[in-house]
Amino acid sequence: MFDPTVFENLKVAFENQLYDLDNLDREIDMINRVDRLEMAVMSREFRLRFTLADRQEVSAEIQLTASLKDLAAEILELQGETPACTLGIRFFMQMIDVHAQCAEIELILKRIWNPEIAPTQTISYVYGQDKPIYLNTIELGFNRKISEEQMDDIPELVQHMLQTLHELAEATTRGPSV
Repeated sequence: MFDPTVFENLKVAFENQLYDLDNLDREIDMINRVDRLEMAVMSREFRLRFTLADRQEVSAEIQLTASLKDLAAEILELQGETPACTLGIRFFMQMIDVHAQCAEIELILKRIWNPEIAPTQTISYVYGQDKPIYLNTIELGFNRKISEEQMDDIPELVQHMLQTLHELAEATTRGPSV
């Protein structure tokens, strides 16, 4: 019989949490899903991207990845290896005043997440626009991998994501305030 990997179990746990918020609670809207087996390097990637149901100006994405080494260590039951995956969280939003809004975003993320690794904000825009609108891709990384031992932390992590979406959406409504 097939024994699911840590990656599969975590993927299902995130799906259950997020699709319940979409289908049952109507708190979020799913806008993208990626479930990829990368044959060239034999890795797995899973991403779910969503917005608040009543606020589409900011989106969030949860990303779960497992490398060949991660998967092989688990399937082959290698000694000294702990089965785990890499977790990443991203937020996407448009902005006009990069300096003021990025500073406000940094404060919001520090207050909600208290991250050990500083969040990264990557700004892009379409060249040639008279008044460019900037896309901010905000990434939160973690200093360790996750395993099934963190399964009980998923609801709290999702709540942090929802709180961040609410506060980032409010920040876009107010405009720059820092």
